[in-house]
Amino acid sequence: MEEKQVNPVENFDWDAYEKGDVVTGKSREELIETYDRSLNTVNDKEVIEGTVISLNKREVVVNIGYKSDGVISMNEFRYNPDLKVGDKVEVYIENQEDKKGQLVLSHKKARATRSWDRVNAALENDEIIKGYIKCRTKGGMIVDVFGIEAFLPGSQIDVKPIRDYDVFVGKTMEFKVVKINQEFKNVVVSHKALIEAELEQQKKEIIAKLEKGQVLEGTVKNITSYGVFIDLGGVDGLIHITDLSWGRVSHPEEIVSLDQKLNVVILDFDDEKKRIALGLKQLTPHPWDALDPDLKVGDKVKGKVAVMADYGAFVEIAPGVEGLIHVSEMSWSQHLRSAQDFMKVGDEVEAVVLTLDREERKMSLGIKQLKPDPWESIETKYAVGSRHQAKVRNFTNFGVFVEIEEGVEGLIHISDLSWTKKIKHPSEFTQIGADIEVQVLEIDKENRRLSLGHKQLEDNPWDAFESVFTVGSVHPGTIVDMQEKGAVVALPYGVEGFATPKHLVKEDGTQAQVDEKLDFKVIEFNKDAKRIILSHSRIFEDVAKAEAHKEASAKKAAKKAAKAAEEIAAPQVEKTTLGDIEELAALKEKLSGK
Repeated sequence: MEEKQVNPVENFDWDAYEKGDVVTGKSREELIETYDRSLNTVNDKEVIEGTVISLNKREVVVNIGYKSDGVISMNEFRYNPDLKVGDKVEVYIENQEDKKGQLVLSHKKARATRSWDRVNAALENDEIIKGYIKCRTKGGMIVDVFGIEAFLPGSQIDVKPIRDYDVFVGKTMEFKVVKINQEFKNVVVSHKALIEAELEQQKKEIIAKLEKGQVLEGTVKNITSYGVFIDLGGVDGLIHITDLSWGRVSHPEEIVSLDQKLNVVILDFDDEKKRIALGLKQLTPHPWDALDPDLKVGDKVKGKVAVMADYGAFVEIAPGVEGLIHVSEMSWSQHLRSAQDFMKVGDEVEAVVLTLDREERKMSLGIKQLKPDPWESIETKYAVGSRHQAKVRNFTNFGVFVEIEEGVEGLIHISDLSWTKKIKHPSEFTQIGADIEVQVLEIDKENRRLSLGHKQLEDNPWDAFESVFTVGSVHPGTIVDMQEKGAVVALPYGVEGFATPKHLVKEDGTQAQVDEKLDFKVIEFNKDAKRIILSHSRIFEDVAKAEAHKEASAKKAAKKAAKAAEEIAAPQVEKTTLGDIEELAALKEKLSGK
């Protein structure tokens, strides 16, 4: 191979080359000037576009066509994890040459400088932009968009409810600007808006194919207290809690769980097909159809109390098959109480079938029928005159309702509580819940009621009182109550009497007071009415009358004696006078005769 002959430059200045000078036909200054003209002309505080020429975990090197490259911290590109060599980025020139001769650039400031214009343009043009989710905040997330902190509401993250917000922190996502407050420089963005349009189209296609009775597969999207939302693949439907199971359901979580896949049947939807009602229980046969065909009225069944109400209890004897035990069927007692007094939710109970309607799918049960009816043998067990221990259940103004045993109740009339005490209200004599001994006075089997007495347990003391508290007799007494019409006076042997105000005046003219002990005279005794009328004033009044009567009698006797004396003396005077007259008359006759 023939070698190529290379000839040296004839006018090469070897001396200048040794000194380090550039060997050209131009001076050094001319060359520097030419080099400078080949570079971009930049100014401090200016935003220009540069190209990423290299990057690592800490730094990004950007070329802006200047004589030196700029280095920017990787933190300023957190919002863009896909950054790569060759990408165009905006940079802000802070200093063309610092003390180290380094070009100082900032991407963050470049974004901030133009961010407000860009975010407004994105809203106006309905543009899709990228943002970096920085952190959580109340109600949503904070997103870095063009260097601006925008708000992403929790409801705008996705079309599905978000359970864990923290998984989104640190992610870069696409957004649409949905609202800007120019006054406060607030920006609201949405990721949900990007996928809604696509979902809307999918939803229309799905809904157009829906039919009642159609069975679809869905995924449990959300669980509430009233039902379950099912994602049918772009369109949501609701299974109401009553359509989850044929049995009682306290909360849907008992039946389904989040993200569970299950088959559902379409029950109904509105004209616009926006609301879709779904059913789960309809995919299984009704429990009443599987109920024992031999079950009949009078049979005993066992079940668990599912729901309680004041009027009764619903007992589930099989999944989805319930019977009602009315409170009146819980006890033979006529005194109806709340059903909660007999049982509670979760109790295992045995009952008797009272009614059974398979067509209406209704059943009534009873538990009192498990015990014999006490009124069937009432005349034998509670004969008239028999004595029993009872418990006070209730009061009325006219008496006391008591229960001898469950289902056997009776009334003690207020007049049959005590022989001696005047009782205005039964609460003065006993109290609810107290035990009381009674005697059966009368049986009303038809109305299941007994007439009872308490005072009949003792002999009538008024038979003896008749000979003790005779009219006119005087007895010590204590005023126990002062009323408008008079005072109630406690007498010996536990009996009470009554004295009107005029009979309470004492000898000194003052009125007797409560708790004062005085002697009282019986002025009236009524055995049938059990009434004794008393008087204190009558005692000293009668004494005064007696003395006055005695004095009057003495005066009358003296007067009578004097009169008698006069009557004795009067005839003698009269006879003498008459004799004198007769003698005078005789004398006159004699004189006349002569």
